[in-house]
Amino acid sequence: MKIGTALSNHATKALLLGSGELGKELTITLQRYGIEVIAVDRYANAPAQHVAHRSHVIDMTDSEAIKKIIALEEPDFIIPEIEAIATQALLDIEQEGNVVVVPNARAIQLTMNREGIRVLAAEKLQVPTSKYAFAETFTQLKTAVENNIGYPCFIKPTMSSSGKGQSMVKSVDQLQAAWDYAKSSGRVDTGKVIAEAKIDFDFEITLLVVRALNAQGTVETHYCEPIGHYQENGDYRESWQPQAMNPSALKTAQAIAFKVTEEIGGLGLFGVELFVQGENVWFSEVSPRPHDTGMVTMVTQQQNEFELHARAILGLPVNTRLHTAGASVPILSSLAAKDVVYEGLDKALAVPNSEIRLFAKPEALVNRRMGVALATADTVEAARKNAVTSAKSIGIRPA
Repeated sequence: MKIGTALSNHATKALLLGSGELGKELTITLQRYGIEVIAVDRYANAPAQHVAHRSHVIDMTDSEAIKKIIALEEPDFIIPEIEAIATQALLDIEQEGNVVVVPNARAIQLTMNREGIRVLAAEKLQVPTSKYAFAETFTQLKTAVENNIGYPCFIKPTMSSSGKGQSMVKSVDQLQAAWDYAKSSGRVDTGKVIAEAKIDFDFEITLLVVRALNAQGTVETHYCEPIGHYQENGDYRESWQPQAMNPSALKTAQAIAFKVTEEIGGLGLFGVELFVQGENVWFSEVSPRPHDTGMVTMVTQQQNEFELHARAILGLPVNTRLHTAGASVPILSSLAAKDVVYEGLDKALAVPNSEIRLFAKPEALVNRRMGVALATADTVEAARKNAVTSAKSIGIRPA
């Protein structure tokens, strides 16, 4: 792998489509290897744009806008960070053969829409999933839930992130509100929603999977230690590593993750979400990029998820070794305001073995992730307690 000098005529360039907090960490990592990074997002002053060499603001669901910015920048790598992207543009660009879409354009197309990846996993690959159905009308949804899915169940947009548009429905009188919320709150209205049966699991995990080249130039699959997490309204509220698991369940989880990521192909890091009950494992979702629950790896692993993603993309050696137990807790805003200030950083960092990342997003929204607290300890339980204490020490106020 040859890497040119950033900001020169022979620079090796990476263009991020999506420039949030995960993109910011990836930008920093890529720049450590001399990569010139261009951060693109739908709004100005997104976190990765603070540290990138250049930035642009475009509508990333507009194929022509994407093609125009790629023609302008001529990147070597296109690295999507979010779901709401005009995938046809990426398919067209990939077919021209001049740029690498990470991990590949088909992967972005499949995973940006819950319908694509669920049908692939459950019907083509035959991996265990919850019962599910897609609906284009409320009548279709009601029929599917009452005749097949059952209550309780989850109603979600087919394209969303961070739990937006997701509801748990316990009875028929909640179904209309869930339908309305899913239709109005997804990143893009695809015309469909998905209903998923609730699985009685013991815990859910994110299994970070890395597809990277070995010394012989062939693809090998590597697994990080499982990351436990829990969610509220579809968005993560805490993650920890490692999650203790039955060895048989871990082997099954890795086999499912391998099957899904092998089918998707390409190089890079994938966040595979799975439900676990005893020795039983069900596939939930996959993201072909660093995962929000994986921010815990910034303190737990020798190479965190951003380092692993960057190395795999560039064809460099990877190491998924865990070096300590740790936990992460997002710092959420309780208000909607621009130009906010943060208080309590001194108290947060007084918690033993704690770290804080503030994302400096230009606008706070209710329950928006504005930072993350990280903590390590001898045990997962102690790390989780410290991360919660540290996160709660940070206050967000209007300027």
